[in-house]
Amino acid sequence: MYTYELLEAGCYYLVKEKEDSNITLIKVAMESDHCLFIQKFEDPTDTEWKLKKDSLHDIVECLTDRAVKEWEIYYKSSEDAYTEEDDDD
Repeated sequence: MYTYELLEAGCYYLVKEKEDSNITLIKVAMESDHCLFIQKFEDPTDTEWKLKKDSLHDIVECLTDRAVKEWEIYYKSSEDAYTEEDDDD
């Protein structure tokens, strides 16, 4: 078991919150004295505050800058696929 305290602000991580949960991509957006503001990249993107002492089952890996750039290409293209423009002419 791990805690959110091990995660660094500005970094992307693949984590499992519980033993039987799916792997989730998160980003630590900011850090306060006792909490972390987390962005989860699920469908839809979710944000939440976590106590630093809250537990994580596993920190699978911290993504490299290169991996994040590659992922962003796929993430943004899949977002665009669901965006519709209004044609109210």
